[in-house]
Amino acid sequence: MSDEEHHFESKADAGASKTFPQQAGTIRKNGYIVIKGRPCKVVEVSTSKTGKHGHAKCHFVAIDIFTSKKLEDIVPSSHNCDVPHVNRTDYQLIDISEDGFVSLLTDSGDTKDDLRLPTDESLLKQIKDGFAEGKDLVVSVMSAMGEEQICALKDIGPK
Repeated sequence: MSDEEHHFESKADAGASKTFPQQAGTIRKNGYIVIKGRPCKVVEVSTSKTGKHGHAKCHFVAIDIFTSKKLEDIVPSSHNCDVPHVNRTDYQLIDISEDGFVSLLTDSGDTKDDLRLPTDESLLKQIKDGFAEGKDLVVSVMSAMGEEQICALKDIGPK
């Protein structure tokens, strides 16, 4: 054995994987799947019958959870697909900066300042209007595969 010391880079998520494998035949509508390296929500699944030589195939139609683009994939139902770990967290909105970033209050009392305003026009307008009116707003942040984005808004009353 060598006497060298090995140094490993420590990761904040303790090396937890961004995805986990799941058999294609068990993924259902409203589930999540990774297509072309993007985390997607499944909107349609159809399964073809087994052919003369082989496997039944699953045809997935899914929408990217961050860009809302429609993606499709066909996978043999016995094969594994990557499924993203999708988390949804609620934060209270503290401030909106001029450069399009939001300042959010976490449950532990810290601030989170690394998120941009959403690109969805109607959600963006609701957030800006509600904030301008001085309402207490709670935003839902969806995170998957190292990306985060504001996906919903709740009004918890005036300040």
